[in-house]
Amino acid sequence: MRRLFKINKNNLRQVRHARVRTHLKGTAECPRLSVFRSLRGIVAQLVDDNSGKTICSAKSSAIKSEPVEGKTGKVAQSFLVGKQLATEAKAKNITTVVFDRGGYKFHGRVAAVAEGAQAGGLKL
Repeated sequence: MRRLFKINKNNLRQVRHARVRTHLKGTAECPRLSVFRSLRGIVAQLVDDNSGKTICSAKSSAIKSEPVEGKTGKVAQSFLVGKQLATEAKAKNITTVVFDRGGYKFHGRVAAVAEGAQAGGLKL
């Protein structure tokens, strides 16, 4: 485990993320859906860990906001990011993924990305 010299929320998240990543591996057939959440936006990627390449990605700054039933603001944007990523994955014949929450709680925007990916047709 990584030693922390400065303890703050982001460093603790990175330690959690490293711990989770020891168990999650993405392949070409079943890539890892990696989520990064910042204050302004959210980024989701499908990663093949065997070759070390990103298969496809989607980010909230590149997506035009649309109304989503039951969701507002950044949560709605995150749902659309998941849906956009699912459509790109379908174009590349990917149906199942392993969800990597990136050390964040599975709540709010991170959960909305997962819901959007499932609504787009991906199996988590």
